[in-house]
Amino acid sequence: MSYLYFDKSLVGNLQESLTREVLRANRSGAYHCTSLVGCNTRKYHGLLVIPVPEIDDDNHVLLSSLDVSVIQHGAEFNLGLHQYQGNHFSPNGHKYIRCIESEKTPVTTYRVGGVILQQEKIFVSYENRILIRYTLVDAHSATTLRFKPYLAFRSVREYTHENSVASRDYRLVENGISTKMYDGYPELFMQLNKQNNFVSQPDWYKGIEYLKERERGYYFDEDLYVPGYFEVPIKKGESIVFSAGITETKTRSLKTTFQKEEDTRIPRNNFYNCLRNSAHQFFCKDGDETYIIAGYPWFKCRARDLFVSLPGMSLSIGEIDSFHKVMKTAEKALREFMDDKPQTIKIYEIEHPDILLWAIWCIQQYALQVGMEQCLERYGDLAKDLLDYIQSGKHPNIVLHNNGLLSSEGKNQAISWMNATHDGKPITPRTGYLVENNSLYFNALCFVAKLYALSDEEAKVHRLNSQAEITAASFRFTFLNKFGYLFDYVDGEDKNWCVRPNMLFATCLEYSPLDKKQRKKVLDFITRELLTPKGIRSLSPKSDGYNPNYIGPQAERDFAYHNGTAWPWLLGFYLQAYLKLYRLSGISFAERHLIGLEEEMSCHCIGSIPEVFDGNPPFKGRGAISFAMNVGGILKVLNTLTQFINKEETQE
Repeated sequence: MSYLYFDKSLVGNLQESLTREVLRANRSGAYHCTSLVGCNTRKYHGLLVIPVPEIDDDNHVLLSSLDVSVIQHGAEFNLGLHQYQGNHFSPNGHKYIRCIESEKTPVTTYRVGGVILQQEKIFVSYENRILIRYTLVDAHSATTLRFKPYLAFRSVREYTHENSVASRDYRLVENGISTKMYDGYPELFMQLNKQNNFVSQPDWYKGIEYLKERERGYYFDEDLYVPGYFEVPIKKGESIVFSAGITETKTRSLKTTFQKEEDTRIPRNNFYNCLRNSAHQFFCKDGDETYIIAGYPWFKCRARDLFVSLPGMSLSIGEIDSFHKVMKTAEKALREFMDDKPQTIKIYEIEHPDILLWAIWCIQQYALQVGMEQCLERYGDLAKDLLDYIQSGKHPNIVLHNNGLLSSEGKNQAISWMNATHDGKPITPRTGYLVENNSLYFNALCFVAKLYALSDEEAKVHRLNSQAEITAASFRFTFLNKFGYLFDYVDGEDKNWCVRPNMLFATCLEYSPLDKKQRKKVLDFITRELLTPKGIRSLSPKSDGYNPNYIGPQAERDFAYHNGTAWPWLLGFYLQAYLKLYRLSGISFAERHLIGLEEEMSCHCIGSIPEVFDGNPPFKGRGAISFAMNVGGILKVLNTLTQFINKEETQE
């Protein structure tokens, strides 16, 4: 049995199967996403969802879904599933599913009488094309497959409805058709590897509903256009490949292409490999640039998410070249920002005051993985320039005070990762000295001093070390309170007493302004008040404003977003801190706390980790179904854990 296996009893229960989602993405920015049983429950779902830069910088759903029917003796058995008005599901194809497995590709096995049919989906790595292979495992009489495509041709943020503007035109191409509903869109080529019969039967299917959008308080229904259907006979043991892409393909190569793509995939046969596969899906190549998508299905590339997640999703899994490619793009964006030039790189929110500090941290992780000398050669100038820029006073929202601490204005704008807003104002306003920014700054001073030491620039080494001493003393004086934990931020006489996870970074970074005893006290507070099986809470239950459930309309979710929800990427940093403090004795503790996230491999988004969890039991996953910082953070701590275990075995 596969590591990710779902039997008939689960998939047949829509309350269980519709809450689980399957995501597959390629390196060109396209993705396929739907529920486990193939019923779209979000406006973001679709079989072929691609960027269309000629229109905007959003993704667009071209092919929403594909209904497949088995025809024998003139009787049709439709394997599709859609939700219509009045909570009506049709045509109930999930009842024919016997099991679903998800290793190299998602494999759904259907049984209709004596017919056993397997469906497998795969994305071509660097092309906006999805391939779906159907294999007739068993049949006792002549069998025909009918393919009925449902088209949307709209942004993931919009809906489509029956209209007179949509084109019904199509043209025949090799073993298929090409069609385009609206000007400005690319053509959609739907082809099979085998000669078939296309029957033109244009129609709109109205009132298809999306369960998740309704839960989130959004408009939730649309109409989808069906141009007709393809029919093709299939023999026992035969495989037929359906292709949907924005260029015409040679159909005789579809089987070979599918197999080649499958051969390159890593089996999702354990926790680590699931996360490794998930990490690959965040990398996106656009011309000469390589980005990291912050999360699926609605995020773009965000600077903070990129730098926090990149080390785990590349260095920790031994893919150094991926780090180089992303950092090459990121360096262009950073230098455009520091040189006050127009931004040509599509990395958003780079102006936030913590971004340059996270970039230095990211470079530091490279040094820890490959060595300081190689880091100096490749990224030394960038790290030095980033620190110089921070200290120069050129950043529009960073002020370096004489006490060695960084201050930023956050009363009227969201400036940290706690960035939810309401009516344009931050829901969690954090201003003045932010505890994580100053933890990162102290760490940056020490790290860049080491780089200068390798360059034999002793004067600069002495200057940075002296500054680090001033920063450390001011940090302890400013943030440490009488209870032993750290203020979240300090703005003049205003000291924020809320117990939040941002103090965590003073315990887990390579260089800390706190001594070991102080770090343990801080970590103990986090353990008692913020630790959950799924992540670290964004606010203690003992603090005012605790709101642990990320549910309801957008405004309600925004107020809970950073006021009680639990975040797995913070758990990664927490376990790093725990292992630093307790060394080998912390191994079993870390392993136990990772079990809670391994359970998520078969829930929410299959094989990945969602954005947030409720802060109270049962700690349900919410938000984006697959989140880069979470995947990268857990991969990083898994790598650290492996190193500790190997060290323990060596000592034995």
